[in-house]
Amino acid sequence: MTAIAAASALAAPPHAVMGRGHPHGGPKPVSAFLVEPGRDALTQAFSGREFSPPWHGSIEVAASEAAAAFERLFATPRSAPAIAYIHMPYCQNHCLFCGFFQNVWRPEVAEPFVDDVIAEIAAKAATPLVASAPIEAVYIGGGTPSALPDQQLVRLIGSLRQLLPLTPDCEITLEGRSHGFGVAKAAAVLEAGATRISLGVQTFSTAVRRRLGRKQSGPEVASFLEDLVGLGRASIVCDLIYGLPGQDHDGWLRDIDIANAVGLDGVTLYALNLFPGGPLATAIEHGKLPPAANIAAQARDYAAGVDRLLGFGWRQAYQSHLIRSPHEQNRYNALIKQGSACLPFGPGAGGQAHGYRWRNVIDVEQRRAMLAQGVAPVEGLSRVPLQYAAQAVITAGLEAGRLDLAAVESLHPGFRVAAAPLLANWTEVGLGEIVKDHFQPSRAGAFWITKLTGGFYAALRSAPSAKGEGG
Repeated sequence: MTAIAAASALAAPPHAVMGRGHPHGGPKPVSAFLVEPGRDALTQAFSGREFSPPWHGSIEVAASEAAAAFERLFATPRSAPAIAYIHMPYCQNHCLFCGFFQNVWRPEVAEPFVDDVIAEIAAKAATPLVASAPIEAVYIGGGTPSALPDQQLVRLIGSLRQLLPLTPDCEITLEGRSHGFGVAKAAAVLEAGATRISLGVQTFSTAVRRRLGRKQSGPEVASFLEDLVGLGRASIVCDLIYGLPGQDHDGWLRDIDIANAVGLDGVTLYALNLFPGGPLATAIEHGKLPPAANIAAQARDYAAGVDRLLGFGWRQAYQSHLIRSPHEQNRYNALIKQGSACLPFGPGAGGQAHGYRWRNVIDVEQRRAMLAQGVAPVEGLSRVPLQYAAQAVITAGLEAGRLDLAAVESLHPGFRVAAAPLLANWTEVGLGEIVKDHFQPSRAGAFWITKLTGGFYAALRSAPSAKGEGG
């Protein structure tokens, strides 16, 4: 599992959490997001982060209505391009930082798993939802998709290209880790049609990697990344996590320097997300690992990492994602935050379309049994909230560093009035500025992006609802 899922509180695509419900507790008022003047904007603005995805506030569809609603979903054409997500629920080992582990990878599961996914794609390829408009990006995630043997990866990617209406320049990302991958497999994957490889590195520090349960040393991972870059045939990106136990500020900056030196096209910087009751939190609680960095130290690491990469000539495309080469677009993650339809394939994959979101059943055997009985193996079908379109504009705008306030107002009249106290406060304390009717987060605001998102969502809730607004 890469940091895309492990750091879901900051920037995860929804496949890892869709269908598991939205955060519990009553909605917070706008006043809860105001910052006391005099606090340091970067390290003291808020006490913690929160998860505020565009689908926050979704309402579960009653079980008696779900089957018919799901059938209508796939019978309804799209008019706009979509993305697709293929989920592999197998990991080579359970990394301590990960809260999404499902199944231990075994070589014998490879062929039946790929058979099942290809059969699912073939069965749905002709449905109006899938066939009616192009697909601009495909993300093969997990889990550890790179653990699949060469021939199975080639077969899977070939089937995607054969069965789905991919655009000629469709971005096809393979997520994975360096252990069990290899240059020969990577070359085969690229030859089959993958255009992007994303590795969950987390850190290049061998000592910290060992504590996390990673098998290869930092130099081995860096060397493999250099080899991938040397192929010259795809965008090569990696994830790094700051705030890890045993990782100090200088060590984090060394990770940034190595990421720059190996020639990557892009890098994503994630704050450590400690899952309560998870293996990493438990190990820290029992004294087996040193404490993770506090929120202030994480803030300093984030700002220093971004500034260092910018100094090397990188460009900040999104809150956590920086790029160096023009062909690195990170298209899947950008589109999912914009509310694009997402077509899910494989156990545990999450989807969204036509104002609904859902999740494929993740248990492999249960899924096969349901298919054998003629029952759609899906769960958690929910209607997105009425303010979903406005929330997607907020999320995408803040991620890209420039929120169009007028665009949100047009979707939800009254937003500007409700958000006025936030905008006045945040500009005063240094979390951002307003430029030509756009709110632009500062470096500190970018670190606290989930809190800013939550604040704007609260403004939507307190403003009059726009008639006809929806997903």
